[in-house]
Amino acid sequence: MLYPRRRGLLTLCALAVVITSSVSARAEGIASAEKSFSVVLLPDTQNYSEKYPDTYVAQTLWIRKRVEDDNIKFAIHLGDIVQTSTVKDEWENANRAMRLLDDVVPYSMVPGNHDMVVKSRDSTLYNQYFSPKRFAGQKWYGGHMGEANDNNFCFFEGGGMKFMVISLEFAPRDEALEWAMGVAKRHPDHRVIVATHCYMRPKQRDTSCAKSYNVVGNSGEQMWQKLIRKQPNIFLVVSGHVLGVGMQTSVNDEGGKVLEMLTDYQGLPNGGDGWLRSLRFVPSENKIHIKTYSPVLDKHNEDAKESFSLDYEMTSPKSK
Repeated sequence: MLYPRRRGLLTLCALAVVITSSVSARAEGIASAEKSFSVVLLPDTQNYSEKYPDTYVAQTLWIRKRVEDDNIKFAIHLGDIVQTSTVKDEWENANRAMRLLDDVVPYSMVPGNHDMVVKSRDSTLYNQYFSPKRFAGQKWYGGHMGEANDNNFCFFEGGGMKFMVISLEFAPRDEALEWAMGVAKRHPDHRVIVATHCYMRPKQRDTSCAKSYNVVGNSGEQMWQKLIRKQPNIFLVVSGHVLGVGMQTSVNDEGGKVLEMLTDYQGLPNGGDGWLRSLRFVPSENKIHIKTYSPVLDKHNEDAKESFSLDYEMTSPKSK
């Protein structure tokens, strides 16, 4: 027989456990939502694939080792993976470096002008090494346009938010932009990063991506007009191709901020000295802290153009 007093004590104890568990779960949820996380950019590795393969390996090995400490959620290659699209040894070097990230951290690839025969858009070796089949078994891989992986999209989560990375071919054709628009529209609850090889110059959007290579496609400015400014959940565009770095903030058609970033170190000594860029999202501050680091030199670049912070609202699906 259970006496009334003992029954009351047991009820209070059970209630205390439930309340404690609920508070604990809520605290863990808040901590998870506010936890900072990183996205790493791999710009123009063409010189490494051609002449300095150990540098490429050093970059991806550093990412692999920093996944937990830096809470790295995603790595984005900005194109020009190799120097010459038809040289298989270069693709072997690139593959050797990138496979260090396989099953460690989600990552996206996109072809630059050096990764294809531009005029015919023949990206045979790119798709031999980085085909949809390579990523098909990964939950974070969303899909691709057509049969090739020249245009693809991936997912990741960080700070309690959902993100999507849409990677677009060099000087993307109109059909690629339309495809990207459709993908972004189908995922309105995702914050979208667009990665493409040619978009920004140091002080403005590029206007000659396609024209310079006599290929049918769109420049950075045309991408802005046809896609970026029209799709409200796109908040960041990252690109390489043009030597140097650049940063600007634009406003889309709904009044939201769009961050546009150029990152390309291939003109530096030794093919780029292994410099890569880390974007650290800090939800509690509504900030993205940008850091530039070389695992080869083991040093940070503290120049104002390489180490800075950006305001970015992280309380709604759209940048404001």
